[in-house]
Amino acid sequence: MPHIRIGSHTIELSHTEKVLFPEDGITKGDLIDYYRNIAETMLPHIRGRPVMLQRFPNGIAKPGFVQKEAPDYYPDWIPRVEVPKEGGRLTEIVCDDAATLVYLANQACITPHVWLSRADQLDVPDRMIFDLDPPDDDFAPARSAALSLRDLLTEMGLHAFVMATGSRGLHVLVPLERRASFDVVRHFAQQVAGRLAKSDPDRYTTEPRKEARHGRLFIDTFRNGYAQTAVPPYAVRPKPGAPVATPLEWSELDDPTLTAHHYTLRTILQRLKSHPDPWRGLASAAASLPE
Repeated sequence: MPHIRIGSHTIELSHTEKVLFPEDGITKGDLIDYYRNIAETMLPHIRGRPVMLQRFPNGIAKPGFVQKEAPDYYPDWIPRVEVPKEGGRLTEIVCDDAATLVYLANQACITPHVWLSRADQLDVPDRMIFDLDPPDDDFAPARSAALSLRDLLTEMGLHAFVMATGSRGLHVLVPLERRASFDVVRHFAQQVAGRLAKSDPDRYTTEPRKEARHGRLFIDTFRNGYAQTAVPPYAVRPKPGAPVATPLEWSELDDPTLTAHHYTLRTILQRLKSHPDPWRGLASAAASLPE
């Protein structure tokens, strides 16, 4: 059985030849290589946070599953955190190093999803997220909504960052000082979303029911809750082409060819050579919510 050594840890690899993305010929070995190569850039965005795993042992053409609980057979060197939940507790993984990231890829975890809070203070988020998915294949509404949302947040003294999710739309993320609870942050996000929707009710809505949106873009704030997760920067998505969640410069939204799945496992490393991570200074931009 092949193995790989990362730092002080040796990871036995299995079935690296298995094709996970059948339309593209991308194997589990390719996924492992990707996460090993992207680890230095990706880890600052996931380190210290509980992780939910989206696994596809038989490839994306077959049903996958979501894993929250850390199995007993995972190595002892992978960090864990006890997570209180209604009626009990969970033990979840924390991904702090490249070895853990590679180990998870070997488990056919295509997409790790992370909490908006860190393991040492689970009930206090340091991120606020707005999820902007266009109602159809036209990506323009997501771009315009993100720009309007940025301007609104800037007026409030908050720094906004934007990311193509690798799926359908954009995430607008605000780094926060760890002072407000999830309930406070969620309420604030809902108020901001409502204000944006009222500014252009023909294009935007906060209506959660699809049948009531009538072709308008839904400004989703539901991720801002305890134990909710979001796709982190540079995670691969389980879709044809192996698209990657990609942080963007705001100026890139002016590109009419941009889509949510513009960058992939095969192209993102080349992008980083000319476009260093636009979110690398995110933590230093953290602010408190205004009254």
